[in-house]
Order: sequence, then C-alpha cells, then structure tokens
Amino acid sequence: MDLPTNQAFSKPIYLIGFMGCGKSKLGKALAVKTGANFLDLDDLVVAQNQMTIPELFAAFGENGFREREKKTLQDGAFSPNSIIATGGGAPCFFDNMEWMNSNGITVFIDPPVKVLADRLINARVERPLIKGKSHEELIEFITQKLNERRPFYQQAQVLLKGVDLNADDVLQALNPCGN
Repeated sequence: MDLPTNQAFSKPIYLIGFMGCGKSKLGKALAVKTGANFLDLDDLVVAQNQMTIPELFAAFGENGFREREKKTLQDGAFSPNSIIATGGGAPCFFDNMEWMNSNGITVFIDPPVKVLADRLINARVERPLIKGKSHEELIEFITQKLNERRPFYQQAQVLLKGVDLNADDVLQALNPCGN
C-alpha cells in the first residue's frame, strides 16, 4: 500500500523502543515521505551538552545522562509536524513516557531480540550500555533490559511489531490516531 506523502501530523510523533530497533531509520524515512521535521533526541542531547553520549556517560554516569535527556525532551519545543526518535531508555526514566503520551503520539517499534542483537553487535563501541559484550552476552542483556523496559514501552499509543518496517507501515499504524 502506498500512502500519500506530505501528510501533516497534528501532534509530534515520538518513536520509542530498544536501541537498534530502527527508530532513526524509520523516523528519517517517515519525515522524507511526509515532509515532517525529523529530530533525534540523542543528537539534541549531544548538541546541548557539547559532549558525545559516551562522554556524557563517563562524566555524569547513566543517571546524569538521563537527567540531561529528560531536560532536552521536556524542554524541547517540538512542532506538531515533528518526528522524534528517542533514546532506547528515554521512556523509562522520570515521567518521560507519560509526558510524551500527553504531548504527542508514541509509537513503540518492537522487533525480535535476535534481530536487535544482530543489528547492535557492530555498534558496541559507541553505545556505552553494550560496550564489549559478546553476541551471547548481548542477547542476554537485551532480554533482561527489554523485560525491565517493556512496561514503559507498552504504554505507547501505537505498537509496531516486526522486521524491515517502512514509512508506510508507520503511517498505516498512525491512521487510526486521526493523523
């Protein structure tokens, strides 16, 4: 199904899910297809703090990073026609998930654990939470973290399960939301 382009959204769209699920890739494709603005929350945190994510983790620990992430998210003046790819942990800290649900439409992208591990195995250097893990350790880590995070992710207004999702899949899922 080929859905129309240049579709304006009435609220910001927040893409959530575990690292490696495809939030940025899908967000960019959706922005191109619809003419919306694409923003990556991690990129905004980096720009505001003038430090990379690994530098932020090293300097402030995960809690310090999450505080900066929350500030960037909740102080961001996101226009209604924006698509924001959040960090994988963003929905799980403070009241971020509640805030995103109140201020936009949340979409949980949920591929299988093995797919996440296969995608992340080569990204272990730049991602502090998985640095140095073997493929088996990565699967175990993802399974454990997903079990912790799933209650937050499942508060999303839209759920997209699967692999190789595209912009049309997101638009089709958003359609019942009145966008």
